[in-house]
Amino acid sequence: MALAELTWDNSFTRELPADPSTENRPRQVEGAAFSRVQPIATGAPELLAVSAEMLDAVGLPADVADDGDFVRAMTGNTVTADMDPHAACYGGHQFGNWAGQLGDGRAITLGEVVNDRRRHTLQLKGAGPTPYSRSADGLAVLRSSVREFLCSEAMHHLGVPTTRALSLALTGDKVLRDMFYDGRPALEPGAVVCRVAPSFIRFGNFEIFASRGDVDTLRTLADYTLRTHFPELVGDREPGPAVYGDWFAEVARRSADMVVHWQRVGFVHGVMNTDNMSIHGLTIDYGPYGWLEDYDPTWTPNTTDRQFRRYRFGAQPHIVQWNLERLANALYPLIDDVEPLQAGMEAYVERFNDEWAAMMAAKLGLHDFDPDADAPLIHDLLELLPRTETDMTLFFRGLAEVPVDGGDPGDDDAVLAPLLDAYYLPDELSGDLRADTLAWLARYRARVRPDRAAAMHAVNPRYVLRNYLAQLAIDDAERGDPALIGELLDVLRDPYDEQPGRERFAEKRPDWARTRPGCSMLSCSS
Repeated sequence: MALAELTWDNSFTRELPADPSTENRPRQVEGAAFSRVQPIATGAPELLAVSAEMLDAVGLPADVADDGDFVRAMTGNTVTADMDPHAACYGGHQFGNWAGQLGDGRAITLGEVVNDRRRHTLQLKGAGPTPYSRSADGLAVLRSSVREFLCSEAMHHLGVPTTRALSLALTGDKVLRDMFYDGRPALEPGAVVCRVAPSFIRFGNFEIFASRGDVDTLRTLADYTLRTHFPELVGDREPGPAVYGDWFAEVARRSADMVVHWQRVGFVHGVMNTDNMSIHGLTIDYGPYGWLEDYDPTWTPNTTDRQFRRYRFGAQPHIVQWNLERLANALYPLIDDVEPLQAGMEAYVERFNDEWAAMMAAKLGLHDFDPDADAPLIHDLLELLPRTETDMTLFFRGLAEVPVDGGDPGDDDAVLAPLLDAYYLPDELSGDLRADTLAWLARYRARVRPDRAAAMHAVNPRYVLRNYLAQLAIDDAERGDPALIGELLDVLRDPYDEQPGRERFAEKRPDWARTRPGCSMLSCSS
């Protein structure tokens, strides 16, 4: 089998302390970074989709998807001798509160594949219970699996740091889920996603050992992470306070880059708990996420967050900073000095501010960005957009086509024309709002160059995984037709290019999707 021919190097389980018990029941696991556990067998595994790019990255041939052994491995029905299935132990702050031990409750890591000096950790999401499943079953359903598979790959092609997805498969079994926790559970098709990352180490992996005062295991995990995933920071040095401080600052900078990209494309994670923060600065755990179609900084896709909106779009940069503070607290026992950790926090703020300003300048096509002159232009636009329902993706794409010179300078309709498709309620673009929009556009047109379109289109996508498109793919797949999953995957490979004949995938949210479950808000339920 092709998977068995890969070079497996399971450093996580080789170098970190293991749970001495193999009893697969919910329990507290102490002094261990992971528990070994086997995926459960499924009824009738069926492959729905694969990422050709990830097959190549891992070192698998394109035709492996036709191999029955591959789909059995990607659903946990086959475990090769070189794999070492396990679930990681970690904790986390959930919605601002310490939640204690969490861990991989519905994810089982198969092992690590190494090629071309790159490490790929393969993990099955939805392959059965682990000691960290608490009261859950460790399974996943088709709807959440489709969303994770498509979004992982869409984000990569958008240029957003992210975990990846290798495959999506049905299990052939039914899974009982109460989608909105309203007492109406239903049986749904079960599915498994194989996701890939350098590792799935999270902020919470460090928090759990710090919370228990287990400094030895905390240090072992930190040293392993540095040697394996950040060797350039170690060099000839022995891991110690100085190295830990440099490493924390690097994690902070990577996290800043990640959230700047989220804000650039209008992605809302929805559940930014510390156990959902990757130590690599990658987007991880695609649960109740959503795309900001109507530009509303207060929007969150997560029904659990509906009241307080902690994880709303506009708050994401601040939440990343808050989460980094929790990581700093967890690492403090290794450093015993506040200053290196404070320097890391300052590195986050500096990196975010610089990158966010550069990102917004690029979105607007502003050459030779001048903070004093251009910051007010950016600020005023972001105050203007929420005054009526405005599609974020279509607005910034259309902004590149707003005429800068030529024509009648008093022809307001011509100035507004490239933007009209972005408005959900175009009749509201009247009176003061119309006047204020035209006034802002006059300032903008005086600032930018006529030849800015290509540069703007390179950072403002034409295609994103709109919430309703994902739901349509789920609807079809649940009826037995996965074709739209493949078509969306193909469209989202080139999100910045015009794709003649595929314009329907760039249309703003239809009215029927405004309040439909899966298109507007989601729960944390799988």
